[in-house]
Amino acid sequence: MTKLATICYIDNGKELLLLHRNKKINDVHEGKWISVGGKLEAGETPDECAKREIFEETHFIVKDMDFKGIITFPEFTPDHDWYTYVFKVTEFEGQLISDEESREGTLEWVPYDQVLTKPTWEGDYEIFKWILDDVPFFSAKFTYGEDGQLLDKSVTFYDK
Repeated sequence: MTKLATICYIDNGKELLLLHRNKKINDVHEGKWISVGGKLEAGETPDECAKREIFEETHFIVKDMDFKGIITFPEFTPDHDWYTYVFKVTEFEGQLISDEESREGTLEWVPYDQVLTKPTWEGDYEIFKWILDDVPFFSAKFTYGEDGQLLDKSVTFYDK
């Protein structure tokens, strides 16, 4: 079965907002530092999903975002291939949600030079680099084993 989702990197010009997944029970991302985002709802465009998920998870209202690429995760969860639309957000407004209100985990502004030190999925380190380097557009596939180890990856970069 195919699942569609968004991955949203929020950048304030010196830090990325990362989510430490430390609150959900039986979370495939438990303990990892990832971006915000989530599943597309019926009839929703990827842009609409990204803006909704960002608001739900941060309380930020997106003013400007850039579509950076698509990443495929074959069988990332049992019997599900995930196709994710990746966005970089550089303009937003609002007050960051409090830790008590966050259902997913702890949100933290992480300085650029510390982003790659946070524990996360092996493939996410690549994505972090692409976002920090402001790569114009990419299409990638990351295949993980049942133990969470990256088994295979492929990527194509495009000029936008």
